Amino acid sequence: MKLDPDDFRVRPDGKVDLSKLPTKVDAFYDDKQDYEKQLAKQVEQLADLQRMHYASDRWALLLVFQAMDAAGKDGAIRHVMSGVNPQGCQVFSFKHPSAEELEHDFLWRTTRCLPERGRIGIFNRSYYEEVLVVRVHPEILRSQAIPDELVDEETIWDERYRSIRHLEKHLHRNGTRIVKFFLHLSKGEQKKRFLARIDEPEKNWKFSDADVTERAHWDDYMRAYEDCLSATSTKHAPWYVVPADDKENARLIVAETVLETLRSLGLAWPETSDARRAELKRVREKLEKE
Repeated sequence: MKLDPDDFRVRPDGKVDLSKLPTKVDAFYDDKQDYEKQLAKQVEQLADLQRMHYASDRWALLLVFQAMDAAGKDGAIRHVMSGVNPQGCQVFSFKHPSAEELEHDFLWRTTRCLPERGRIGIFNRSYYEEVLVVRVHPEILRSQAIPDELVDEETIWDERYRSIRHLEKHLHRNGTRIVKFFLHLSKGEQKKRFLARIDEPEKNWKFSDADVTERAHWDDYMRAYEDCLSATSTKHAPWYVVPADDKENARLIVAETVLETLRSLGLAWPETSDARRAELKRVREKLEKE
């Protein structure tokens, strides 16, 4: 079966129902060896495109990863980006806001970390936490010191969606391409992975009691994700709902989506001007005379 990232893209103005979207699809690989071969090829292609992206210094690429705990965000980032030169890639993880961050608007802390031109920026969680975990736990919103007259829990989420859409459109107009991944994990698979983190000593560090606490809010999170994906997937900043029960399959989907995005930029090595060629010729002649 051919892997087409468009199959997982959320259409603009579409209504997302996660219960109707698969957490697992037929594998795009035959066996583990075939998976490793395909991923290695994707990583090699991505490394080549990233070097050209860095050299051309025209576009920035922002990759946003959101998911429930244990969905495989860290693994996807680690495997897919394994061949990228660290100089051209920046990874930021956003958890609980600091006291300083809470003194600013909800987009401030992530805006400071946006990628420069020529770079690939990766947000492991992002400004979308402010319409996900904060929506599921409205007490967080009440602790953000926003003036009372500006907080209406009936309208604030639509207002924040609008702020996010405006930010992403602004970034697009200024040369930042945005691709957003929701790793769609089933509740049963999450349980399986949590138990593995408990049973396998080398995975104990990954497990927190808070993970189980958040699991109790599963249905609330699914509703928050559905509203968020529906409201913020646009032509210039699309969401991709990636079936995540099969980690290997998810990585292939993510890698192909990133590759397709970079290819769409029409990247090319910077052209050398006549003046620059003449300068290089003089330098060469000087070196040869040493």
